[in-house]
Amino acid sequence: MRRRRGGTMVERASRFVLVVAGSACFMLILYQYAGPGLGRGAPGRAPPDDLDLFPTPDPHYERKYYFPTRELERSLRFDMKGDDVIVFLHIQKTGGTTFGRHLVQNVRLEVPCDCRPGQKKCTCYRPNRRETWLFSRFSTGWSCGLHADWTELTSCVPGVLDRRDPAALRAPRKFYYITLLRDPVSRYLSEWRHVQRGATWKTSLHMCDGRTPTPEELPPCYEGTDWSGCTLQEFMDCPYNLANNRQVRMLADLSLVGCYNLSFVPEGRRAQLLLDSAKKNLRGMAFFGLTEFQRKTQYLFERTFNLKFIRPFMQYNSTRAGGVEVDADTVRRIEELNDLDVQLYDYARDLFQQRYQYKRQLERREQRLRSREERLLHRAQEAPREEAEEPGRVPTEDYMSHIIEKW
Repeated sequence: MRRRRGGTMVERASRFVLVVAGSACFMLILYQYAGPGLGRGAPGRAPPDDLDLFPTPDPHYERKYYFPTRELERSLRFDMKGDDVIVFLHIQKTGGTTFGRHLVQNVRLEVPCDCRPGQKKCTCYRPNRRETWLFSRFSTGWSCGLHADWTELTSCVPGVLDRRDPAALRAPRKFYYITLLRDPVSRYLSEWRHVQRGATWKTSLHMCDGRTPTPEELPPCYEGTDWSGCTLQEFMDCPYNLANNRQVRMLADLSLVGCYNLSFVPEGRRAQLLLDSAKKNLRGMAFFGLTEFQRKTQYLFERTFNLKFIRPFMQYNSTRAGGVEVDADTVRRIEELNDLDVQLYDYARDLFQQRYQYKRQLERREQRLRSREERLLHRAQEAPREEAEEPGRVPTEDYMSHIIEKW
């Protein structure tokens, strides 16, 4: 009896040793296939602070400004079925007409905008009710005045929509402002050619602090009905020409400088306040694009609002402004007249390019992580199959008990 009991103790000890050894082998095999993927994160997570989002220089621009990640990230939760509204600030001669048509005719929507032949405006209703989700020239018309600026829109849009959709008063809306910018020299020349053909924009309100500017605050540059036929020199010589630094003026909070009262603050101080305000408002907008980068503009808009365009944007390099031949002195004069716009565009182009590269790098990183996870999953699935093909192995979860019983 003692020998039998002793033998039983030996057998139990041997089995215990085998179980421990087998478990260790199993853990080594598991680590061989799963270990390389441990600690590498999952797709879709925010990038670590030390991730180099700009590993290679972009030949299109020289990076001049530092923008924190919060200024580059522009993935919004735009809720078309809720109370969110996209507001398009349309600056003259920046390609806004083409972009505005994209918004009402080229976005893939659950309920497309109703654009009928012969009508300038389209009806863009939400999928779940008869209420507009887009405030723009081609959806609501010039409801806040012709080419309303940031100062006008921010004070006017809520009231206009409340009158159009009274039922929405029960829920606060969230407004997403968007705009387009263009190279200042090209935009200036394009506006001159447009005015030369008879454009005036005389119906623009220029509302600021509850009133329009007086004739003394905003004198006209011409006599008569329009300024058609004016030369470029005449266009540049008018000190009251709103074409000068138009992009900064239309993006800044004019209340900070007394609206159109040029004596409210000194000229130098006024210019700096306008530029700083325009940069701040542009930075805070949900989205802005650049006329010179149509495909990148489309890319960023789609990923900002999670909306897709049906047809790709086209880059038209042959414009009316491009056909104007001017000498170097004239270009320098235009740049002097639009010095604030030049500074704003330089700032905006850098921010735009960094947002584009940031989004592209994040997508590439997420794709690499997805591919890596798929490879690891595939290898883990293949591991039991390879073990099953080896002779003398039992490819089941009873593998360890089989070895123990054999012993």
